[in-house]
Amino acid sequence: MSALRTKAMLAGLALLSLGACTPTIRVEVAPITIYAKLDANVRLQLDEDVKALIQKNPNLF
Repeated sequence: MSALRTKAMLAGLALLSLGACTPTIRVEVAPITIYAKLDANVRLQLDEDVKALIQKNPNLF
């Protein structure tokens, strides 16, 4: 009975030691690049800024 008990304890110890090993999962995520066409908005904003500057300083040109 002692040998059976020793084997059972060793088996339990082996299971506990294997249960302590947890796998590590690493995920690499590439950065997301978003291309947007902003030319129309930028030109509109610049046109509005230029108009405002000309109205403030009519002798500029």
